[in-house]
Amino acid sequence: MASFDHIGVVGGGAWGTALACLARRAGRRVTLWSRDPAISHAIAESHVNPVYMPDIALDDGIEAASDIAALAGCDIVLLVCPAQAVRTVSAKIGGTGPIVICAKGIEAKTGLLMPEVLAECQPGRAIAVLSGPSFAEEVVRGLPTAVSIATADHELGRRLAATLAAAAFRPYWTHDVLGVALGGAVKNVLAIAAGIVEGRGLGTNAAAALITRGFAEMARLGQAMGAELETLAGLSGLGDLVLTCYGPLSRNRSLGSALGKGMTLAGYMEGRRQVVEGQATAPAVLARAARLEIEMPICTAVDAILHRGADLDQTIRGLLARPLRREGE
Repeated sequence: MASFDHIGVVGGGAWGTALACLARRAGRRVTLWSRDPAISHAIAESHVNPVYMPDIALDDGIEAASDIAALAGCDIVLLVCPAQAVRTVSAKIGGTGPIVICAKGIEAKTGLLMPEVLAECQPGRAIAVLSGPSFAEEVVRGLPTAVSIATADHELGRRLAATLAAAAFRPYWTHDVLGVALGGAVKNVLAIAAGIVEGRGLGTNAAAALITRGFAEMARLGQAMGAELETLAGLSGLGDLVLTCYGPLSRNRSLGSALGKGMTLAGYMEGRRQVVEGQATAPAVLARAARLEIEMPICTAVDAILHRGADLDQTIRGLLARPLRREGE
């Protein structure tokens, strides 16, 4: 099975840097572009990302591009910018090779999932989605990681998996693009809720209930949209949900924990460069659910706390006071 030899990476954040390192480890030629010229310059001259991975020596074979046009000649492009920037950035990507979306979220203005956004910006171009339980720092350190790669083209999925597979990085391919994209978006909102549970000291019983009932919300919405339950229960759904809710490197969980301890959203975000995707995704998830008449009480509570000034303790009491029902509903 033929793999792709030249990989372009759009995004010089932690995950983009990690994927560039991974691709080099898999024996590929890699060109990385960052919107921050200082990051591109540092990678080219010093082989380090001074902002997102200052303590990691990068493979000197990673080529840094100052102009995104340099990626037009790549065999495939990994799109690793924040979800809310996918529309703007993807429109600048030239060439004809497949684009692999590595951003997780829902576009706030339109309610579209990332592959839906990309289909509008790059009509007719082959699209795939890479998602799953994968903290950037652990991938760079070579710790075992498994992810999903979704694309409608079965053979393309096999080629992408063969291209990125390395000794400790195992990609599984699937055709369920919608399911993989949705799982990666909803889990970020639920991770904020998990952080609130931890920060408020609500205990491990509550934590286990949160992840279980949160997955039920993800599954209800996903199936109503046409996703497969097998996908939602896999790496890009339940697997990523577990990691993001309880992994110590999770930005969404960290935000929730800070809120649970009494910090304001503005106070937490002040001075931070990294995006917390669940913040923008929460209202977008609910808008999509409302159109399908799907109830998502945990995501609703997170949105109310983040964006509607809801009292945290009163919101928690409201969740616990909801009418009793049969499990599975």
